Amino acid sequence: MEENRVLTETERNWAMFCHLAAFAGFFFPFGGIIGPLVCWLTKKDESVWVYINGRNALNFQLSILLYIVLTIPLCFIIIGFPILALLWTLKVICIIIASVKASKGEQFKYPLVIPFIS
Repeated sequence: MEENRVLTETERNWAMFCHLAAFAGFFFPFGGIIGPLVCWLTKKDESVWVYINGRNALNFQLSILLYIVLTIPLCFIIIGFPILALLWTLKVICIIIASVKASKGEQFKYPLVIPFIS
């Protein structure tokens, strides 16, 4: 992305929606992935800023899903429940922070992300 380029309000809003769409996962199965994916696919060709934020949001959601799937067997020995709670808390906090930063035109680097989509 060009350093001197000024982001439009529409670009910032769509980037924010890419992150916020992950909250659909609390209401629909796989909504946490489908929401950011739909936002990203509809606007990725129109803006580099939306492309970057959508890709980051999608990579984070895929990573969290993987961590949850890997943690579920640990629930049989109790340790999995606190890990799931930590993952859920991390997910909510990171989505909020990333959304706010994207709306301001600032980059946010999600923690623990596996770059599935580059």
